[in-house]
Amino acid sequence: MPTVRFHLNIPPERYLAYYQGAAHSVIATGRDGRRVQFPAERLRPFVTHDGVRGEFELEFDANHKFVALRRI
Repeated sequence: MPTVRFHLNIPPERYLAYYQGAAHSVIATGRDGRRVQFPAERLRPFVTHDGVRGEFELEFDANHKFVALRRI
């Protein structure tokens, strides 16, 4: 399945906007220059007191539908 790798550094106060409903999706630029957009709720397993930080890999199917998000 196709994947895109990218780095995220979302501070806690910015991620709070997703919890409050002010923002619904995240847009990231992959290491290869591709831009991806996915629902912010997919980041919930990765939220810490420091926000969301790290390298991630987004997996999607041939129809560009979300399959999985992993921290790498």
